[in-house]
Amino acid sequence: MERNLTGKRPSFHQEPHKTSIYRVMVLLGLIIVATWILLSIRRGEIISPLLPTSTPTRMSVSYFLEAEAYFQAGKLDDPANATPGPGVPKINDSIDAYKAALEGDPQNAAAWAELARIQAYSSSMLRNDTERRVRLEQALESANKAVELAPDDSAVRAIRAFVLDWYAFNPLVLAAQREDLLVEAEREASRSFQLDPQNALALAYYAEILADEQKWTQAEKYAVQAIALGPDLMDTHRVYGYVLETLGKYNAAIQQYQEAVRINPNMTFLYIRIGQNFREGIRNSDRALDYFDRAAKINQGLGVQNPLPYIEIARTYMQIGQFFAASINAEKALELDPTNANTYGQLGIIFRRARNYEGAMILLKCAVRGCIAAENEMGKMDVVGLPLTSITVAYYYVEYGTNLAFLSRPNENYCEEAFAVLGEVRASYQSEPTLMGIIEDSEGICYRLAGELKPGTNETPAGLPGATSTTQAMNFMAATPTP
Repeated sequence: MERNLTGKRPSFHQEPHKTSIYRVMVLLGLIIVATWILLSIRRGEIISPLLPTSTPTRMSVSYFLEAEAYFQAGKLDDPANATPGPGVPKINDSIDAYKAALEGDPQNAAAWAELARIQAYSSSMLRNDTERRVRLEQALESANKAVELAPDDSAVRAIRAFVLDWYAFNPLVLAAQREDLLVEAEREASRSFQLDPQNALALAYYAEILADEQKWTQAEKYAVQAIALGPDLMDTHRVYGYVLETLGKYNAAIQQYQEAVRINPNMTFLYIRIGQNFREGIRNSDRALDYFDRAAKINQGLGVQNPLPYIEIARTYMQIGQFFAASINAEKALELDPTNANTYGQLGIIFRRARNYEGAMILLKCAVRGCIAAENEMGKMDVVGLPLTSITVAYYYVEYGTNLAFLSRPNENYCEEAFAVLGEVRASYQSEPTLMGIIEDSEGICYRLAGELKPGTNETPAGLPGATSTTQAMNFMAATPTP
């Protein structure tokens, strides 16, 4: 059958395409760009996307979970955490985990607020008032950042109120500044409560601030409401325990603190509060020592160099007249922080109570006036003396002045310095009868030594500040919180 082929004649070889000038220009452009990228990678100006990153990336949420786990374990701030070197950052505690999370999510107000809360709590684990004040300032910076990002968030406002309150009661904060901080804290807590009346933390922190302002009826009311709304929160039980403690309801306070410990068993400052309530409220020294010892052992396990548990143990032994055990624990506290003037003051009082007046002299001098390493035989470090900012520190001053007067002799007279130290306390604490009584007795020694009449009297003062004034001081010190 014959077929007629029509159309284009079939071709059995490839015909050449006509070259487009535009195609050539595109190809040349791609070659130039590829060459530039290759040279930039070789010079280090561009990092190849095929190379592994120097630091593995993680989602922020995983850091948040890690931070909470560290918090539950009591590792708020690991003192052994070295500064990260090259490579993967070293995260050993809750604070560092939150900071790592915020590097990837810096606009997260809730994370900033939680970091502030943990920084404030971690201040209780530090060695002295100076370190604690620095940490609380860091907490306040974090809280301020959180409020800046979320000004209408009730939880954020509540945590800032909490930080302000704790900062206000650092012993290095002056009275005028303390009042301003408390006013701001109450205003912040009130704002938090208005934003969310069902926020358990807002109610708890508001109650804590009210208790600090001695508004006890309101404080107890809000603390009870906070417990009802947040029965599983450590903070609500801690605050309710604190409010009950200020009201003198020590058994109930202990129960609340114990519940807080059940929820967060590694918060050592809670054990300290329980021990203090047993010692001062229930008058049960054995139970007090048990809780202080638990705090010391938990700190030891966490690597925390906090002398406070040993100071409280020393104070408890001192209160029951076991001066040798008291001095051993005070010296242990000094080993943990040989520059802590407060510890020198505590140890100096223990030596005085044990009638080791010569040994107490340099210890009390270190606490009040400061001392250099060459004269500090026990601590062998320079120590900066404490400013006269609290009633507890005032007792260190009085004890030092009394010791100077007591050891004064015609050929070795310390009365000039005694008058100077005691005069500072007299100028600031005239309304404290116990202090003034000890000062009167101590100044009387120096007047008698000089053969002078005491101003305003017709008699040469008699009597030494022996057992009576020392016992008064120790009874007061036992009931005064450690700064």
